[in-house]
Amino acid sequence: MEKSLTVIIGGGAAGICAAINKGRRGEPVVICEKTPQLGKKILATGNGRCNLLNDDFDESFYNPAARQLVKSVFDRFGKTEILNLFKSLGLEVYSQDGRIFPVTNQAASVLKVLEMELKRLPIRVEYDFDCSAISFSNSGTLVSSKQGKTIECGKVIITGGGKTYPAFGSDGSIYTIARQLGHTIVEPVPSAVPLVVKDRLCQVLQGQKIPAGAKSIVEGLAGGEVRGELLFTKYGLSGSCILDISEDISIAINRHHKTAVYISVDMVPFMDAGQLRNELVRRKKAKLADDEILIGILSNKCAAALADLFGKNDLDFAINELKSRRFRVMGTRGWNEAEFTAGGVSADEIKAGTLESKLQPGVYFAGEVLDVNGMRGGYNLGWAWASGFVAGMTQ
Repeated sequence: MEKSLTVIIGGGAAGICAAINKGRRGEPVVICEKTPQLGKKILATGNGRCNLLNDDFDESFYNPAARQLVKSVFDRFGKTEILNLFKSLGLEVYSQDGRIFPVTNQAASVLKVLEMELKRLPIRVEYDFDCSAISFSNSGTLVSSKQGKTIECGKVIITGGGKTYPAFGSDGSIYTIARQLGHTIVEPVPSAVPLVVKDRLCQVLQGQKIPAGAKSIVEGLAGGEVRGELLFTKYGLSGSCILDISEDISIAINRHHKTAVYISVDMVPFMDAGQLRNELVRRKKAKLADDEILIGILSNKCAAALADLFGKNDLDFAINELKSRRFRVMGTRGWNEAEFTAGGVSADEIKAGTLESKLQPGVYFAGEVLDVNGMRGGYNLGWAWASGFVAGMTQ
């Protein structure tokens, strides 16, 4: 039994960081990756640019249930340490609107420098190793795969990811292993995901993008407004402001099965209600046609689609629809279109500062497999780097 060996289940961002930390300290480690390639999801991050991190980086950007655990990790390995890690790998970065990217603007560069370090150390990788069970005895731990392979070890770090982009290997199967170990799984739901809305505007305006403000309204309770791009699609709504508010909506619909779920959209976020009123009064006095009143404020196609707002000669109604139009949300798009997973192994069952399981000594968790999810903008990948490195600190 190789008691000094650590097995890392999952070769994504967290797993690679855990392995590098172990390898740099000269400790024996093996990555067990279920696909034929490491870091597939890294290549998809930031639209292929890899949003590594954010300039404003602390636990307040994560789900409340996880903040204590996140803080305990960032206290050991935070923004400065993450940047130093990539500097040591030879990766140059820059900041754009608070988001940190590689200067190459290529996620492939990030994955390559990580792979080069794994090769330099060198760290063993078992590809096509789909973990099926972890068993324990007095002599150590046995990690088994569906393919019949087994590895004897002393410690295990589970970094098998969530459920987003299942084609890349993170299909949620790792939760079965966590349950076998006695852990509670907070039901995973897609986050940063487009929303399914049945509304005439979505059909008429599909493909149109506008600057907008949006906020969730779940059973009458409104969330905070987020501004960004709104994209009308044939199935509903997408764009950055929709993705940014989708977590609460997805949890309400997919986990708690709520039905009174809406989003309120401000289609004219650059004008307050008073400014909009004054401008619409001026245009009405100029006797513009209903389908011309919004020209120059919204796109020509949007102006035509919203012409019916002015047929009632009720300016208050028109302003309310433009500043806070409600769309009922019927559902979310699936895991193939979600950027992140909300849910996973309960943070309450993980030791602060080390990420060791409170239920099974010698087993550690890191990355998206945990019920830790951050806002868009480098926070989820930042958590993967930091938690992976901290999980790899154990002796």
